[in-house]
Amino acid sequence: MDVPEAVETELDGERVVAHVPLKGEDAVFATPTRILVYGSEGLLSDEFVASYSLTAERIELSEGRRKSTVSLDYGLDGTETFTVPSSRVDAVLDTLLAGVLNARDVVRDDETVEQVYRFSELTLVVVSDRLVKHVGTAVWNVDYEEIPFESVRDVDVEEGSVASQLVLTTDRRIERIKVPSDQFRAVREAVEDALFAFHGVRTSEEFRREVGLDEDEREGETDVRSGVETEAGATEREVDASGVEHRAESNDDGFRESALEPIGSSTAGEDSGTDETAGTTDASTVEPEPEPELESESASEPKRASTADSRTEPSGETHSESPTASTDSVGGGVESGLDDEAPLDREALRAELDALHETVQRQQELLERQREQIESLLDVTRDR
Repeated sequence: MDVPEAVETELDGERVVAHVPLKGEDAVFATPTRILVYGSEGLLSDEFVASYSLTAERIELSEGRRKSTVSLDYGLDGTETFTVPSSRVDAVLDTLLAGVLNARDVVRDDETVEQVYRFSELTLVVVSDRLVKHVGTAVWNVDYEEIPFESVRDVDVEEGSVASQLVLTTDRRIERIKVPSDQFRAVREAVEDALFAFHGVRTSEEFRREVGLDEDEREGETDVRSGVETEAGATEREVDASGVEHRAESNDDGFRESALEPIGSSTAGEDSGTDETAGTTDASTVEPEPEPELESESASEPKRASTADSRTEPSGETHSESPTASTDSVGGGVESGLDDEAPLDREALRAELDALHETVQRQQELLERQREQIESLLDVTRDR
């Protein structure tokens, strides 16, 4: 690496820790405290060296077709900008971001920055001891999140057609990192390599043994990620009442099977009682099946209510209720079943969420392409 004389003068005794060539002899040099942008002498420009402190609170990027502008926000001290070729902006940002993280003590002296990934609104930095991420329109600011590798108990993936998720289970929560599917493998391998190296293992199986995660715990955590496991300590009755874990199968009408069984037995008893009271019944006068079911359901409502309130009228008197009362009772039963006992269809809900997620991803891709087209038009307009 050749350091121009103008840069040597600007270094003032500092050492160069990183170098990013730009175009021709132009380059970016990084020291432990500064970024130096060097421009060589040309037909229309003089040689220059611009120095920028690495203590920035916020980094923003404005990308163009040929050139991109990097903005460094120093809070009360103002903002400074510099321009680099768009083809080299990723390499410059990697060097700049690593320097800012070190200068602001986000990365300690005994840690190293392994990889830097930048997506539309996600900046992911793989450090030797942790994972650092920032979500937002800016490339970086002081509102970032950390995932220490010492707190990670399991690592898994959720693959999708547009975007995939790296799922890290920690001592406190489950962290999901969503990455475009075409770049997911590189991100996954970088994170796993750093995580396994931190714990001194080579494979995911060795890692789980190292952190003491057995198969039962892993299955439980998988259920938690699917959103079907109840809080620790919930009884089976509580799970049934929530309609999440132990669902009864439903019939064609949408009622729970367990609620229909007493209706069937009650209907049989009522038909038998009617035969004994009225004598023989002509087969041609037997009502169709749905109508006795409606009658018996209204009769079963007081029976169920009698278990909760001893003052309810005897079930035998239900037959003397008017048709209007029976209809009201049936309506009440239907409402209760829908409000309190209707089970949740987790599979259908999950399918709807996946479809919604893919739709949102497609919209984001369309918006990104539109933004690029607009910027291209603006560049053409400026060139004219």
